[in-house]
Amino acid sequence: MWQLHQFPLCPFSRKVRLLLGEKGVGYELIRESPWARRDEFLDMNPAGQTPVMTDAVAGLTLIDSTAICEYLEETIDKAPMLNGPAANRAEIRRLVAWFDEKVYNEVVAPLMLERMLKRIVHRAAPDAKMLREAMKVANSHLDYVDWLLDHRRWIGGPVLSLADLAAAAHLSVADYLGGIDWRGHDRTKEWYAALKSRPSFRPLLSERMEIVTPPPHYDKVDF
Repeated sequence: MWQLHQFPLCPFSRKVRLLLGEKGVGYELIRESPWARRDEFLDMNPAGQTPVMTDAVAGLTLIDSTAICEYLEETIDKAPMLNGPAANRAEIRRLVAWFDEKVYNEVVAPLMLERMLKRIVHRAAPDAKMLREAMKVANSHLDYVDWLLDHRRWIGGPVLSLADLAAAAHLSVADYLGGIDWRGHDRTKEWYAALKSRPSFRPLLSERMEIVTPPPHYDKVDF
């Protein structure tokens, strides 16, 4: 069986978990705290980043969420998430990269630093200015997601795709950390509620990070 090395608020691990859930692939979760720099984990991935997916029986170690998702798409026919003609697949990949890079760097990473890592690792108070800026940027990014969903059924096109899973992974972490103001974003909120109701998403909503608690609406589908 696959083992997925991750921690509850890793958005890249969440993206992989959502894909595994949609494809019906069984796996075991292995809790890893990258900031601990555990020797055994660094032996698997010298970059010290999650997720890492391993299959000891097959002798496989997969590193990086993009590489893992591509591997799953290439080896498992069920529930394809990079679908449609080449142009459509290119658009899905563009949006996955947009969430994994721009949304992560400008919104999710600052929220994780200020509201998670500073509390768990550094025992320091968050920087209120940094939090306000991340939340402001999050609002502008939600405007773009609203626009996408006004022009297509799902974020990447007419059907559920890896773009939706990547978006849900990052926005769910930002929401857990109190960085999302859903007011004025009814279209994105409706889309996110639909994702939260899927069986692949439900396990994520029940998990908690030590010390850091989410807002009351976090695990509610009707929020």
